[in-house]
Order: sequence, then C-alpha cells, then structure tokens
Amino acid sequence: MAAISEGSERGHEVTVTWNGAPVRAWVPHFLTGQEFDVSVRTARRTEQAIAAVRTSGGASTRFEPLALLLLRAEGLASSYIEGLRTPLADVAAAEVGETSNATAVWVADNLTAVRYALDGAGHNLTVEGIHKWHRLLMGPTGRLPEEMVGAFRTSQSWIGGTSPRTASFVPPPPDRVEDLMIDLVGFVNAESVDPVTQAAVAHAQFETIHPYGDGNGRIWRILIGWILAHRTSITVPPPVSVFIARDPGGYLAGLTRFRFGELDPWVEWLAAELQYSSEAAEGLMVRSEQLLEQWHLRTDDLRADATARQVLPVLVGHPVISSDLVAERFAVSERAARAALATLAERDIVEPYDKAPAGPGRPRLYWVASELIDIVTDWGPL
Repeated sequence: MAAISEGSERGHEVTVTWNGAPVRAWVPHFLTGQEFDVSVRTARRTEQAIAAVRTSGGASTRFEPLALLLLRAEGLASSYIEGLRTPLADVAAAEVGETSNATAVWVADNLTAVRYALDGAGHNLTVEGIHKWHRLLMGPTGRLPEEMVGAFRTSQSWIGGTSPRTASFVPPPPDRVEDLMIDLVGFVNAESVDPVTQAAVAHAQFETIHPYGDGNGRIWRILIGWILAHRTSITVPPPVSVFIARDPGGYLAGLTRFRFGELDPWVEWLAAELQYSSEAAEGLMVRSEQLLEQWHLRTDDLRADATARQVLPVLVGHPVISSDLVAERFAVSERAARAALATLAERDIVEPYDKAPAGPGRPRLYWVASELIDIVTDWGPL
C-alpha cells in the first residue's frame, strides 16, 4: 500500500447494512506501508516524554510495592473512564477476593490484565496475547456472552447513540477486524518509529477498529503501557489513564484529527500526557515513601524484627490486608498476626475494614491502610 501523506485521511467509509438499513462505517487503512514522520517540534516532545517515562519507570523499581501502587492508580483511572467508579479500598479487597462489590471486582480484573500484559512485555505481541488480555479483563463478570470473551466481535458495533444510524462513530464491519488486528500487531512489534509515536498510532488504530464487544477502551490503554514497557524496558509505565480522564475533550479531538490525517497534534497530545503522568507518578511515589517513613517513626519503639514493623512495606503493596496473609507471609501464628495488626491500629496505621463478607464460622479479620488509600485517591480523578 502506498504511503499516506500528511493531511490525507487514514481510512475510508464503506456502506454496511444494519437491521436492513444502509449505514456508513469507517475502515482504517493498514498501518503497514504508511509513513508516520513527525515534525522537529513533535520529535522533541516525544524525546522529553520518553526521558520522563524512563525516569519514572526506573524510580518505581527502587521499591517494588510502589510499582503495585502505580498499577492500581492506572487500573482505577482506566476503569473510571469507562464509568466504573468504586473506592480504592474495595478494589484492594477484591484483589484478595474479599468484597461483595461487583464493580470493585471488575476493576481488579483490569489490574490482573495490566499485570499480565506487562509481564509479557519482554516478548513480541500476538493476537492471541491480546485475546488473553481481554479474557482476564472481562473475567467471570457475565457482561459478555462467553463466546465473545477473548474473541473479536462478529457483529457491527458503534460508539455513542442508540444505533449505528445515530452513532458518533461506526467502526469497520466485523469481517475486516481480524486482518486489521493482524496488521496492528505487526506494527507494534516493529521499531520503525519512536515509542511515543508508536503508542499514539497503535492506540488510535485500535480504538478505530474497536475489535471487541466490550472492554476496548481498557484494552487500548493496556496496549499503551505494553508498548512503553516493550520499547523502553521499564517495569511499570506511568498511569497515563489518570490524565486521559482529566482531558477527554483533548483526547477525542486528537483522535479525530489523527483519523483525518493530522499526526502531529495527536502525538504531541499523548507525549504531553505521558510526560505529565510520569512526573506526577514520581510525586506519588515520593509521598508514599514519606508516609512509610512516618509509619516507621510511629513504630520506632518496637523491636526491629517485630512483625508489626515488618508488615509496613507490605501494606504499600497490599493496602487491604488480612491476619491470614500476615501469618502466612511472616510464618507467625494467627494470634500473633492479629496482635501485630492491632498494634498498627493503635498507631493509626491501619483500621478495620468492615466490607469483607463473613464466611462460615469465625469471620476473617481485614484491615485497611486508609492514609495510603487517601494518597492515591486524592492524586487522581478517582
């Protein structure tokens, strides 16, 4: 396919039939063969963004639980964009299987998919790999029929409105999806452009294809993180969804301009969001480390090997924690674990979490590090 010049549309309309009526759908061009050269100004912005991403990604490795904190911020913000809003404490509880909050379970599934994707960022992507992300993302929620989980859609979809005739955007017909996705996967495995431009183009192409019956927005946000981790070798990418959630107008405008051939504004927008999110992520990590230092000061009267003190860094990765988990992690009795958590409660580090469902017999005891929850919640649009 011939290269597409700047200013040319990156797709074309086709007529499809929906409920017996003709509808116009948009089919993007294959990425293979297109040129994605950006201006000198945009190239500088992408370089600045990549530097910030690498700095933030390197900082998160100095303390592994902080990386988990960033992933939670990303997963929560990504779900927020989709209208899934729930307290972070409930999400943390859902990760250990202890909440009756269905929305929190869906957000926790998002985190599972993000972690799985990042764990595989050292290898090339495959279509089946994206299907796996989708299966993890959708989980056992019943929001999609089983045959549509981890499989491309087989019917016409639309975005906005009540039908394709009133929609704000109509993606390509289902018989075009697989070939377009194979082409997309080939593009993200190549290194023909810088990582930010690659993430911007792949993001726009995926959203345009809209290959799944549900969960497309969360999948393409996972794809951004995968590309950044794959190309820059960072462990945890910045939580860019937090900033996308703050500027939905800029996002939609940039996406539309890209489809009609304007590459630079779209790449610049994403570069700016990545730089902002990287710098903010460092701030979040600093605040979390400062809180951990305060916790240590509140427990400096305890022995260094006391279970209560050993639990402190674990709380950063598990802000909702059970006495069972403490007992297992530190090889202490259940009674000693409960005593350690009670000690931390006396010092206002944890407090009882009363939303965990009680099972048969003696209820399990859960605690939440509310100060840490507040830091993450106040940091983003959550």
